[in-house]
Formats: sequence, C-alpha cells, structure tokens
Amino acid sequence: MISRPTERDIAAIAALNNMFAPEGRTLRRTKQFVEEHLADYLVIRAENGRVVGCVALDEYSPSLVELVGLAVHPSARGRGYGVTLIEEITDLARRRGYDEIFATSFSEAIFEACGFLKEKLDEFPEKVLRYTRIDRTEVEMAEKHCFSRVLREDRASAA
Repeated sequence: MISRPTERDIAAIAALNNMFAPEGRTLRRTKQFVEEHLADYLVIRAENGRVVGCVALDEYSPSLVELVGLAVHPSARGRGYGVTLIEEITDLARRRGYDEIFATSFSEAIFEACGFLKEKLDEFPEKVLRYTRIDRTEVEMAEKHCFSRVLREDRASAA
C-alpha cells in the first residue's frame, strides 16, 4: 500500500498536491520540486497503481523536519489513508534521526489522532521565515493550526 515513489510518479504527485492548492490546503508544488525531493516522499497507490495519496518531509535542520504535501485523492477518502501517510512519514523522520516533526493543517483531529500536539506557529520561527519568503498566505491563514511531535525518547521525557 505505502511505497516510495519513482520518477514516473512525479507528475501525479504534483497534480494530486496541487488539486488542493486553490483552497490553501497545500502549497503549490512544481514537478521540479517533487523531482528534487522525490526521496522525501511516500505514496499510496490504488489497485491499478495510480497514486491516490502522498506526503513528504521538508528538512529545516538536522533535528527539525516538517510534514508537507499531505494529500489524498477525493475518490480514496474514508479509508484511513491520511492517518497511514502521517504515521509512515513520521516513522521515516524518526528513522532518519530527526528530533521533532511539525505540520500546519486545517485538520486538528487527524494530527491529534496521530500523537501530534497543537502548538503556536511562533514556536517554529524557521517556518515563519521560510514561508514569508515563499508564500506569505501560508503563515497568515487564521484557520490553519500548527502541530508537532517529538520523535526521540530522550527529548520527549525532557519536555
């Protein structure tokens, strides 16, 4: 079900992600962006092999990574794919050695169900700085919430 994408999936990942960009649910991603970050993506495929879900990691530092580009095609909703993608990408972040993962989203319930805690966006000045340069609307949208999850046991017990 979950797999690493191949170069043949680049256009499909960009199209799926960009399906939600007009609503502000995702940032628009070019095929070039997807290609450059292909190793940071995970996808879910339908039985016919078509990409119906995707998510990626976007590194801020050796200890901090953002979950980005979470998208599930409307035809595949209601199957738990969003939760599966969040759990798998979080596990990938843990295996890569990040201390913490964070995300911004309109959906509180899905992230809280996956063990993320609601945070103030100001807790992640790296995000504010980066997206002020890329797309100011990403940090100005009042309905979006910020969530984080500590990945290393020693950091979790210190918090």
